[in-house]
Amino acid sequence: MTHSHSAVTDVLNFVTEQLPFSELPVSCAHFFVNHTKVVYITTLNQSEVLHSNQKYLYLVRTGVFDLVDNAGEVVTRLGEGDYFGYPSLLTGEDIQNHLEVQTSGLIFLLAQVDFDYLRREYPKFEQHFVRAHKKRLLSSHYKERGRGWSERKIATLMCKKAVTIEPQSSIVEAAKVMQKAGVSSVIITENGQLSGIVTDRDLRNRVLAAELDPKVSVTKVMTHGPKFIFENNRAFAALHLMLKHNIHHLPVLNEAREPLGMVTSTDLLRQQKHDPVQLIGQIYKAHSYQEVVHLAKEIPALLRGFSNTVEDISFIGTLLSGLTDAMTSRLTELYIQQQGEPPCSFCWICFGSQAREEQTLHSDQDNGLIVSNTILPSQRAYFAGLGEFVTEHLVRCGIKACPGNIMASNELCRGTVDEWLARFENWIQTPTPQAMLNSKIFFDRRFIMGDQSLYQTLNTQLNNIQTQDIFFAAMATDTSANSVPIGLFQQFKLQRHKSKHGYLDLKTRGVAIVNDLVRIYALKCGVNKANTQSRLEALKAFSVLSKEDIYNLQDCWRFLTQLRFKIQIEELGLPPNCINPEHLSSLERHQLKEAFYLIKQAQQACVFKFARGSL
Repeated sequence: MTHSHSAVTDVLNFVTEQLPFSELPVSCAHFFVNHTKVVYITTLNQSEVLHSNQKYLYLVRTGVFDLVDNAGEVVTRLGEGDYFGYPSLLTGEDIQNHLEVQTSGLIFLLAQVDFDYLRREYPKFEQHFVRAHKKRLLSSHYKERGRGWSERKIATLMCKKAVTIEPQSSIVEAAKVMQKAGVSSVIITENGQLSGIVTDRDLRNRVLAAELDPKVSVTKVMTHGPKFIFENNRAFAALHLMLKHNIHHLPVLNEAREPLGMVTSTDLLRQQKHDPVQLIGQIYKAHSYQEVVHLAKEIPALLRGFSNTVEDISFIGTLLSGLTDAMTSRLTELYIQQQGEPPCSFCWICFGSQAREEQTLHSDQDNGLIVSNTILPSQRAYFAGLGEFVTEHLVRCGIKACPGNIMASNELCRGTVDEWLARFENWIQTPTPQAMLNSKIFFDRRFIMGDQSLYQTLNTQLNNIQTQDIFFAAMATDTSANSVPIGLFQQFKLQRHKSKHGYLDLKTRGVAIVNDLVRIYALKCGVNKANTQSRLEALKAFSVLSKEDIYNLQDCWRFLTQLRFKIQIEELGLPPNCINPEHLSSLERHQLKEAFYLIKQAQQACVFKFARGSL
């Protein structure tokens, strides 16, 4: 750069204020200034920027520019202090995007050779752009995810606004409203809240076939307290709910529980093609346990094919959990068909990865039963049989038995609400190592089927237990006992396979640590969610973690989970969940080290927060 001294000083002052230069020795900024070119970009010369045969790091000094992909979609808007061009410098891949000028301005250009020099000399410089690239990749994945029908939000699938009537309306009035709006159902609201629904099938079966007077109140034929879904839930969740309960209409509510519209099975079927979601429906309708087992054998091949159609393959965890939910529910129903109605109310619950909806192809079972406090001793044999039947057939379906025997076939995983409550209270009040192990499993729980009021009663009473600081201190200390596999100089600490190849365990030394950390914060804040990403989203409303820490944990979890599914699907011959870092690209290795580094920092922060730094 050959300009006047004042101009150079101005550029130097600007550059030293920008990350990563603001955190690096000033010599780094001097190098940049001495090797940069300055270009004034307008709409007339915008096409001359970003060419694969001339790669640069670009730093915006003035002006506003849009980075646009091949599909014409804006990837990001760039202003003063923003960089672009670094993905192709890091990966060596051709440039895919182009620049569109919104406001003309100055841009600094640093050539590949000079960019590489700064990467070698200043590790923090490299870390900054590796991290920025990772965020760019993740954001593009989210954009692609929106194109998969099952991952779309319900609100985007509704064709019409809510069609509603008051409870005082007659059946005739309901039918006229439906005819005028051209819909197959109507929502009955009371004080703006969902009260019931009436469908065209109800009019046929409950009015015409029953020869009911159509002038009577619509409440006589409506479905009271129908199942519903929130607008921000995914289409997959809606379809799963419909298949599970054999319903075809699902009211859509906002966060204030006000009806926004109705999604129908026709709406969803119109969206989908051939994918594993269809299999869930077949499992719910299976006529025998042999048919359930037979259908389950299709899962691995279907998921491998499905993984090629979605950008965010961590979504497979949600699908696998949905399939296990379906198998569990149907097997339970088949047992009841064989053995008769249960002698008292009960519900089936799941723990661990199934509860978090984060199952993989190698996940094992974690489940249990809650039964009514009124159960008689002689009635417990029925539920012992149920536990044995379902867990045994889940094994036949390919869901491995839990090595720790956390299954409903185990008497310790069955119990009344009061018995479960006593177990949880004991773990909380007496945080022994075994109690910490139990807490990791049982505090991630989810209702599957049966009497949901039992599950809700247990949760309500658990929330009333006074959680002591010593419990969180024990959990934080326990979590810190498991370390990420990087050493002092950010080098991988490899385990050895019998084939002599080194490998990294992404589950135990990565994903599990994130899950454990997030669980501690969620319990501390009373977040009643099991899914790790949902817990992190909920934690944004509290002050126990900064927004940056939450985003970092979300990114780390997604990156490690993506990598974990990838190696499971590709079957690389290593132990489950393990990867040989030599099979990764240079950029992926950098990202993996960065993820482990951030997890290590989060572990240390958790120990300082809850265990006063004692290890």
